[in-house]
Amino acid sequence: MGKREPVFEHADALERGLLDIGRASKASGVSVKMIRHYEAIGLLKNVSRTYANYRVYNENDVHTLRFIRRARTLGFSMQDIRQLLALWQNRSRTSSSVKKIAASHMQGLKRRIVEMQSMVATLEHLTHNCHGDGRPDCPILDDLGGPA
Repeated sequence: MGKREPVFEHADALERGLLDIGRASKASGVSVKMIRHYEAIGLLKNVSRTYANYRVYNENDVHTLRFIRRARTLGFSMQDIRQLLALWQNRSRTSSSVKKIAASHMQGLKRRIVEMQSMVATLEHLTHNCHGDGRPDCPILDDLGGPA
């Protein structure tokens, strides 16, 4: 699937309810830079263009951008988002496929939380044991410079 063929002059596209990239950005909450990026990597497909090559977005495109933004807010990877978008757009999907992706992501988040809690505990211990005065000895630097 390639890009849609241009069908409008820019003003005609806007009159028909299509949005230029700035308005699509405001409507979706996704920055102009990220909209271009999502199009470049194929998450946002078949974006219409005017004869002057301006991007114009319909309501479905904006809805897709909102979907991507929400998935990014939940920390899904771009690969997960690609799969979730395909499932979202496929009405014959199984919810088990969606659940599998979400559950895997959730487990990854839980692992990262445990790792971060361990980092916090280590830093709490090190900062508690650092005198924080004019002396040069510092358990924080000793730990950072020690063997891995």
